[in-house]
Amino acid sequence: MEGTVFTPALQEIEHVKSDQGEILSKPFLDACKHILPVIDKFGAAMALVKSDIGGNISRLETMYSSNPTRFNYLYSLVQVEVETKTAKSSSSCTNGLLWLTRAMDFLVALFRNLIEHEDWPMSQACTDSYNKTLKKWHGWLASSSFTVVMKLAPDRKKFMDVIGGTGNISADIEKFCTTFSPLLEENHKFLVRTNISWIVFMLKNERKMTLI
Repeated sequence: MEGTVFTPALQEIEHVKSDQGEILSKPFLDACKHILPVIDKFGAAMALVKSDIGGNISRLETMYSSNPTRFNYLYSLVQVEVETKTAKSSSSCTNGLLWLTRAMDFLVALFRNLIEHEDWPMSQACTDSYNKTLKKWHGWLASSSFTVVMKLAPDRKKFMDVIGGTGNISADIEKFCTTFSPLLEENHKFLVRTNISWIVFMLKNERKMTLI
């Protein structure tokens, strides 16, 4: 491949913000979508993570596509549900954005571990990232399931070779984490301002997915 597997996501991130500094729906969702091929390289260990991220992207994309002009800005997808009092639904875009953001938090933490702890095996990098991000939102069953699937994590060196392509993989991972993390932080701050995080937290036990 030309560049690394992160190249498409990095290119998309450049277009995520409007001239006014607001996060645009389509570029943000496309940037998340471009990370799915990276998750693919983890194989079975990340199959459910990929499925859940992909499902939340599709949910948000469906709402966006229903009226691209109205939902040009990412947070408009949530605001309309707050206004119509549908944000509490487990199938809402509000729920989708929160869990998509949390899942991307996990991946960013994992990618950072891969470049900051070169001596760690893949399973340790994954487990540490999970403990720092998603674990606090999960019950015992989901946490136990994660521990089991991490045994399927690929060999670290082989994984890095596969995603490296012809580019500088360490530099691209660092750039992705540096540029994407602030977007996730903006999402969290917005959800807190709209008092959404605690509402969706109450719904976490109703989620059907095993891991996220």
